[in-house]
This record gives sequence, structure tokens and C-alpha cells, in this order.
Amino acid sequence: MTTEQQPKRFVELVTQLRHIIDEDRIQPGDKLPSERVLAERLSVSRSAVREALRSLELLGLIETRHGGGTFLTAFQQHQLVEVLSMFILQTNQQHEDVLATKKMHEREAILLITSSKQLRALPVWDSYFQQLELEGSIERLQFIQELIVTSGNRLSLKIWRQLVAYSNEQHTRTSAEEKRPIQMLLKAMQLGYTVEATVAYNEWGDVRFH
Repeated sequence: MTTEQQPKRFVELVTQLRHIIDEDRIQPGDKLPSERVLAERLSVSRSAVREALRSLELLGLIETRHGGGTFLTAFQQHQLVEVLSMFILQTNQQHEDVLATKKMHEREAILLITSSKQLRALPVWDSYFQQLELEGSIERLQFIQELIVTSGNRLSLKIWRQLVAYSNEQHTRTSAEEKRPIQMLLKAMQLGYTVEATVAYNEWGDVRFH
């Protein structure tokens, strides 16, 4: 195998390992098949499997326990994305691009919900409205994630979560100034007013980032 072929083969092997994890429905904390079993299933040498697993362990995606085997970690808890962002996002423009892309996914989720009679009628929006009235605030990222989850686009949700990690946005509650635009957003969604929902979302963003 040539030097140029090695990185490609490694990526293919890691991709196949990812498929095995999905097929076997291995969850964080669950044990992975042994190196021998993986080598047989992937039709590669045990040394190739060992090298791929070692790389995944260095990235914090799996954990090897002495005498206990290899386990899938809760990799969402690791700081890998934040570490990578220090090398990838080196200019203000790149950070602004991440924020703009994140907003695109959030805005699209709002439009999908507002355009669906079934989705905009879900009781969860009344719950958020009541929480704002009683407590004066809501958990910001939790609310936005609820929007994207409800929209039904799982790929968008995965991308959005990575963008949140890159932006280093923290889990905080909304401020008093955010209460009004969020209420306007909720009401516009429930009524099916797409333009008004977009305007309210933009107003909320003006308050959040200024």
C-alpha cells in the first residue's frame, strides 16, 4: 500500500467501525467487539484494527480498560470540537460564519414549524410561554434545540450541535430583554405567521448578540 493510499484506507476503516457501532446499536458505556472479532468482520488484520482503535482513543471517542476491553465513550462530553476550533477558526470572519450558519438552521426550523399546522399546535409552545410568564426566562439552548428537534430534520440537528460547540455558546438562561421577542416568536409560530416569526427571531438575535 502506498503512502497516499494509507490515509484513505484508514478513513475507510474508521467509517466501517462507525457502521458496526450503529448496526450493533452500541451506546456510550457499552463494550465494543474484540479486536479479533472486528478484524474478522472487516476482513483486515488485527494490527490495522488496533491502529484505528488507538487513534479513536486518542480522540476520546473510545476508552480501553485494562483487562476489560474497549468501550464507547460519551464523546459529546469531550472537548475535541473546542480543541479543533482553536486551529480551524482563527479569524473573526470564520467565527461570524459559524454564527451565521447556526442562525440559518435555527431560522429554517422556525419556518418549518410555523408552516405546519400540526407542529405549531404542539403544547410545548404553551409550556414555554407559561415558563416565561412565571419565571421570566427559559434555558436558551434548550429552547432552540427543541425548535430544531420538532422540525424533524435530524441532520440539521447534528450540524447545529457541532456549530454550537464551535461557537462555544454556553447553556444560560435568557435575559429580561429577551422575554418580549421570544414571546412574539412563540405567538407568531402558533398562529402560523411566518414573516412575523422571522422578524421576532431576528429581533431576539439583536438582543442576544448586542
